[in-house]
Amino acid sequence: MSEQLVTLFTSALSGSVSGEIICFIISLFPILELRGGLLAASPAFLNVPITTALPLCVIGNLIPIPFVLLLIERIIAAMEKFNGTKKFALWLKNKADKNKDQIEKYGFWGLVIFIGIPLPGTGAWTGSLVAALLHMSFKKSFLACILGVLMAAAIMSVVSYGILGIFA
Repeated sequence: MSEQLVTLFTSALSGSVSGEIICFIISLFPILELRGGLLAASPAFLNVPITTALPLCVIGNLIPIPFVLLLIERIIAAMEKFNGTKKFALWLKNKADKNKDQIEKYGFWGLVIFIGIPLPGTGAWTGSLVAALLHMSFKKSFLACILGVLMAAAIMSVVSYGILGIFA
């Protein structure tokens, strides 16, 4: 699914903005995050040099995280008050509940690993959602997000520029 979303973003934005901006924008979005940004930057898509793509994607992925950590509980509480958004708020809570056992069991390092291993449903957005709903400290949570995003960046660089780069 993320490859289709990356294709959609790159085709929609190509010609309007540079490949670097496309990678940055993709990295801001939940679901795609850094993984999608580096995939878009890879030789298979936009062919943005890794030395340019890596910092753009890391920064793009981290920019929304403090806002998620600080505001998501209030946003979910507000969403629960309205019939039109109540189901989505409950879905968010269920998503966090589904992943909280792993993070609660291993704490800080559990959050780092959860964010850092590039699997569907993991990443900085979901990790920070879980951290906020578990009332983990902001500093610890944000540091775990940074370390997790850097871990994901290392893994995705090998995948996007190593493995996929061979087939481009």
